Amino acid sequence: MVPIDLDNIPTYYKGKNGYMAKDVVQNFDLSYNVGTAVTYLLRSKNKHNDGGLEDIQKAINHLNFELDRLKDDTI
Repeated sequence: MVPIDLDNIPTYYKGKNGYMAKDVVQNFDLSYNVGTAVTYLLRSKNKHNDGGLEDIQKAINHLNFELDRLKDDTI
């Protein structure tokens, strides 16, 4: 695995206190889809100049993917 250069991580992945989205996802042991949705939401106001619309839609898509996965597991 290639080491991550912490000095070159985009600021939209870091919170006010230096917390990183990946650390939040890992700490809560989230599934891929939920973790990806959380990451999109955490960066939503910072990456694009659309007020967060693109990342919020991506988060919704991943939550729908997770709902589909959970429904499939119960059949």
